[in-house]
Amino acid sequence: MKKVFLATALAVSISGQAMAMSDTPETGYTETKYPIVLAHGLFGFDDILGVDYWYKIPETLQEDGAQVFITQVAAANSPEIRGEQLIPQIEEILAITGAEKVNLMGHSHGGPTARYVASVRPDLIASITSIAGVNKGTPVAEAVNGTSDDPDAPSLVIQLGTALANTVDYLSGGDYDQDLLASVGSMTFAEAERFNALHPGGVPATACGEGDYQHIGINYYSWTGAKPLTNVFDPLELIPTTASLFFTNDEPNDGLVGACSTNLGMVIRNDFLMNHLDEVNQTVGIHGLGETDPLTVFRTHANRLKEAGL
Repeated sequence: MKKVFLATALAVSISGQAMAMSDTPETGYTETKYPIVLAHGLFGFDDILGVDYWYKIPETLQEDGAQVFITQVAAANSPEIRGEQLIPQIEEILAITGAEKVNLMGHSHGGPTARYVASVRPDLIASITSIAGVNKGTPVAEAVNGTSDDPDAPSLVIQLGTALANTVDYLSGGDYDQDLLASVGSMTFAEAERFNALHPGGVPATACGEGDYQHIGINYYSWTGAKPLTNVFDPLELIPTTASLFFTNDEPNDGLVGACSTNLGMVIRNDFLMNHLDEVNQTVGIHGLGETDPLTVFRTHANRLKEAGL
């Protein structure tokens, strides 16, 4: 497990995967009461060879007063396993900052991961923000899960995906066991339903509605994009555009998750003209020209948390 640094006036070495990014506030617009903690999705990381998963998001938030921490968990595993890996990092962040709680934001599979933490350790969490969270499953997971009937003989798709997860973990300096079958399986419709029954905070009762804005003292928010193809100059655009073929009946989606499946708590919007990568400003900030800047969405939401006393 790599050593990371708290970026303050003096760099202080800390253990674990949580990485702080802080700076002198300029306007206070994003200066939330509690630290903002970012949790990545499937095949996610903090940074690899200088490329950030949350491209310019921490810097943008910290410029106006937020205290931001980036975490790293297994690139591929169940939300329960990933959540248990996330908890000690949050505890460490609280010890560093002296804060009582954190505002936890999860992208994609980081959504259920964050929700698990809120469910089992509500004392640590002020708010959950699910960004394109796989909260009610996705047909993409159904398709991938169906490629292997025998868990002891995983399909080529699973084998290649596992190799990718291990590579991502190695290059980002992680030291976690990877289980792509557990990760993909958790995003099927049946498993998502089972998970939601155990961890119901913010989950809508209807197919495309909002959930409770607050559950056991924790505020819940969500947003997502609904446009798989946004910029042909993005080298990774092929991923969401290809995956979108698994969606039927013209279901709005960001290429990997259906818009309604991402709804949780207060739905900020589920129709941004973004794909699954644009939502976290990938790849290196390439997104739809003339469309909403993902950085603006994060800044506005941080101010929303601030105004809510969070």
